[in-house]
Amino acid sequence: MSPRILVYSRTTAYRHDSIPAGVAALRSLGFDVDATEEPGALERPLDAYAAVVFLSTSGEVLNDEGRARLAAYVEGGGGFVGVHAAACTEYDWPYYGELLGARFARHPEYQPGKAVIEDRNHPATRHLPAAWEFTDEWYDFRANPRGAVHVLVRADESSYDGGGMGADHPLVWCREQGAGRVFYTALGHAAEAYDDPDFRRHLLGGINWAARLADTSAR
Repeated sequence: MSPRILVYSRTTAYRHDSIPAGVAALRSLGFDVDATEEPGALERPLDAYAAVVFLSTSGEVLNDEGRARLAAYVEGGGGFVGVHAAACTEYDWPYYGELLGARFARHPEYQPGKAVIEDRNHPATRHLPAAWEFTDEWYDFRANPRGAVHVLVRADESSYDGGGMGADHPLVWCREQGAGRVFYTALGHAAEAYDDPDFRRHLLGGINWAARLADTSAR
């Protein structure tokens, strides 16, 4: 039986056109996907899911019951994965900022750049070259999460125009929250990303790690 995941993509602010491509990619990776934008999906018990994935959500997307259910799920050992605009989500809920690790601040124009792999042993990154050439929006964050998270990938701001965090610019990371695991990647703006084999393996590894389906130690 395939691992079951909840993919939540509700938006109340900017909406990414790539969301359908992201949902399709996750289904093609072998997961049993429940894809929804209904807040009620987070108001029910989540224990049946190996992981909950926020796929380019934006704005305030949960009510109080959904917030409580999600927090209890992660604290109790569930896996949480944020993709791209998940960092532009639930600004009014302090716990969410702690859960994810950082909040979106701004981004330069969509353009090619390089990502530097800091941890080559994680399931989300072990297949990648040391310098990963990619095209994306290269998110800046309101604060550097290093120290509160285990950084897997950082942006090389010298490889693109408009970076605002400097030499230490975390882009992908993982962390533990209670008994649960959290994985976040800032990449995934465009639909084309979800056709990229390296990015698809990146997502697969991150979800597998968060859901404890991968053979790797906790980070």
